[in-house]
Amino acid sequence: MNRRKKGAGFWQGYLFLLPSLIIFGVFLFYPFVKTIYLSLFKTNKMGQAKLFVGFGNYAELLTSKSFYNSLFVTVEFVAIVVIGSMLLGLLGAMLCNKAFPGIRVFSTAYALPMAIASSSAAMIFKIMLDPTIGIVNKLLKLNINWIQDPKYALICVAVLTAWLNSGINFLYFSAGLSNIDESIYERAAVDGANSAQMFFRLTLPGLGPILFYTIVVNIIQAFQSFGQVKILTQGGPGESTNLIVYSIYRDAFFNYRFGSAAAQSVVLFIIIMILTLIMFRIEKKGVSYS
Repeated sequence: MNRRKKGAGFWQGYLFLLPSLIIFGVFLFYPFVKTIYLSLFKTNKMGQAKLFVGFGNYAELLTSKSFYNSLFVTVEFVAIVVIGSMLLGLLGAMLCNKAFPGIRVFSTAYALPMAIASSSAAMIFKIMLDPTIGIVNKLLKLNINWIQDPKYALICVAVLTAWLNSGINFLYFSAGLSNIDESIYERAAVDGANSAQMFFRLTLPGLGPILFYTIVVNIIQAFQSFGQVKILTQGGPGESTNLIVYSIYRDAFFNYRFGSAAAQSVVLFIIIMILTLIMFRIEKKGVSYS
């Protein structure tokens, strides 16, 4: 009887999980397996697998200058976005960490980017950067076509993305700062520590777990950026903003090379997985937060 009860309880637990497993299976596991499957085939314009080529799509990627360019551009973009968004979020959290009149207004303003759709922000940003009517050129008294110049296009998209991501980073860092005991700052001040010393020796170590989590999340988000590129530059000028996600989109829905697009998706997944594992390995190996 006891065994039967234990068996019934075991299966009952899986029954409760069944709705979630079905949703994950339909919207996550099946597309993932399908992507790996398509990466091994040449497809028709409807995305149906027609000719098995094994790792032919991957071999083609390894000889493609366009693919290597998209990887390089993506790494550069991710570096700018992660550093920029974390600095903006941390700065906002530090400024709002003290109580003063109007603090809620400032907190709302710093967190606002997370509530704005990337497509809407990109449209506004595009108008601001317009070479003739844009406010940026008028304020700086310049005549630069920011989005169409290969020197500035990637930076413009990265700055917009960093600002969009800074809102959620602000919330993360605000939560982390609220968990740091204020008394340690008082003791440090009595010992003669200045603001810089308190920031690097008290604040940053206190934010250690939040910093690690934020870096991982921001890297993943930056690698998956798409809407901003689609609206602002469409991968141009040339291929200066052809991020790997946009390259996947263009290969699949413009060139109808679904097999190549699937192979790029698998490569992107592997890159993100390796970076995440490296980050967790570094964290496990002895990063001390105390």
